[in-house]
Amino acid sequence: MTQLDEAFLADWAIHSRFGAVAGTNGVDRQAASAADGEQRRWFAELLESRGFAVHRDRIGNQFGLLELVPGAPWVLTGSHMDSQPTAGRFDGAYGVMASAHACFRVADELRESGETPRCNLAVVNWFNEEGSRFKPSMMGSSVLTGKLPLAEALATPDPRGVTVAEALGELDELGEDDVFGAGSGREVASYAEIHVQQGRSMEEDGVTIGLVNATWAAHKFEFRVRGEQAHSGSTLMADRRDALLGAARLVVAARELVDEFEPGLLHTACGELNVYPNSPVVVASEVELLLDLRSPSSEVIARAHASLMATIDRVQREDRVDIEITAEHSWEQNPYPEAGVELAREVAVELGLTHDRVMTVAGHDSTNMKDEVPTVMLFVPSVDGVSHNLAEFTKDEDLIAGVGHLTGVVRRLAAGALLG
Repeated sequence: MTQLDEAFLADWAIHSRFGAVAGTNGVDRQAASAADGEQRRWFAELLESRGFAVHRDRIGNQFGLLELVPGAPWVLTGSHMDSQPTAGRFDGAYGVMASAHACFRVADELRESGETPRCNLAVVNWFNEEGSRFKPSMMGSSVLTGKLPLAEALATPDPRGVTVAEALGELDELGEDDVFGAGSGREVASYAEIHVQQGRSMEEDGVTIGLVNATWAAHKFEFRVRGEQAHSGSTLMADRRDALLGAARLVVAARELVDEFEPGLLHTACGELNVYPNSPVVVASEVELLLDLRSPSSEVIARAHASLMATIDRVQREDRVDIEITAEHSWEQNPYPEAGVELAREVAVELGLTHDRVMTVAGHDSTNMKDEVPTVMLFVPSVDGVSHNLAEFTKDEDLIAGVGHLTGVVRRLAAGALLG
């Protein structure tokens, strides 16, 4: 292990303490929480100690900028540091720390060699990638790329009614200007992100570096199921219009949808339910439910959608409830730029690292950035594929290999790879 590797692991160990859940290896540091504020302040100090200027934009994305060539475009690399309510310490945060150390290494190499790069270096910690406190997920990168209006994002409340603007303002993490984009005077030339896989295929196949070449297709729904409030003991069963029963049928239907297709072709989930009045002696009158469909095949998504709509019609009729789609969002299977996949493959060959193409089931900030600029997305293995779980784990040797590989990618991007 080199001194550079030891330096990365030392910083990684420090960062893993923020929001640590006692008695576990996991963390709880949701977007704009106190733990998020603590890690952001520490990360800013780390960046500044290496000569990077720290800025926040108007949605709270945190940037570390190292201008090497005035007026030149920027290589941007990073991920997110926010987490689910109780989660692993690797998801997102590894990508931010790996990006910082990759930029540190490339900057030191350039200073030592005296070489002038074609691009400047920037590290980003995206705001609210997870979407656990504020919906939607990938909020920071969605605002930067123009997919989500800034005003709408800032006004988004958490379950307690605290808005994004209020939460970030309380932490002093809300910038007043754009760091990149219109009016900033800075242009992103390319983007790179590394992440733990959140699946077990790489570990099973003995692959160290995943070359992400496409995202799965997905269709996400927010449902509101309405019934009628009633006494849970005295009301005749035939008279009930139970919103929770209707929602429960959707939860079961989502799981049963999977069995209509070949194994591995469809993933479904119901990740959040809000029940009203949520009283032990009251039949629920309203339930808000999140449900999503994911597949490598857009055709499978379409067939699953049709089957789900048929189930909704049946549930409304049989259980005498009303089911409304209050929000939905979908995307097709979407490739990453082939030039970025090839660049990452060349670096892996150069370093002698086992590698293979892999699709991503989960969403990442790179799925927004790839629609705007040349983008490279990388994975390192996750033990047993455990993710969004306190037991999430990736081995030190894979973390180190990922930093080394990302350094090679950033080095090439800074030299002008993928420009034009």
